[in-house]
Amino acid sequence: MRAPISVGFAIFAGLVVLLGYFFPSGILQNLRQLLVEWAGILAAVALLVGISNLYYVHWLKISSGHVDRFYSIVLVVSLTVTIILVGWFGPVHRVSMWIFNYIQVPIESSFMALLAVILVYLIIRMLRRRFDHFAFIFTITAVITLAASSLLLQETTILGDLRTWISQVPAVAGARGILIGVVLGIISTGLRILIGSDRPYDG
Repeated sequence: MRAPISVGFAIFAGLVVLLGYFFPSGILQNLRQLLVEWAGILAAVALLVGISNLYYVHWLKISSGHVDRFYSIVLVVSLTVTIILVGWFGPVHRVSMWIFNYIQVPIESSFMALLAVILVYLIIRMLRRRFDHFAFIFTITAVITLAASSLLLQETTILGDLRTWISQVPAVAGARGILIGVVLGIISTGLRILIGSDRPYDG
């Protein structure tokens, strides 16, 4: 074992946090809360490191005259202006909300529109390669959802109700199945770290 101190601390922290949920009282609860707060601080520091690395990578592109340096300039300027304004006025100020409502929301809407076009294109390619029961169900579901979301047909009661049922029953069931798989994977990974089988912090 190359790093027994880090392994021991990771196992100790994991056990304290885990036991703190089952026995929420006394010093164990206080220690669990402290470790969770430390984890939040470390996550914030990791976010700052990621932003700094983003600045560094795109600054290298700008200074080296990369062919795509224009996009790097736009990203660096936008990120700098946003950080300064939101940091000065706060996240709920009208200036910050203007940035969110008139810049971020339209960009996200454009990405969603692009996703719809790509989805239609992929459906056409899929139907050209194979046409079975699953492809038919997927195509019908996508067509109903897209049609019911359009401005012309969103007032139609039948399509609207069908779209609502698809989004609330089959889609939610599939999402919950995926989440259960993710949780099981997290639990298995956490148990492997607790017993020292996996040591991602070993460096």
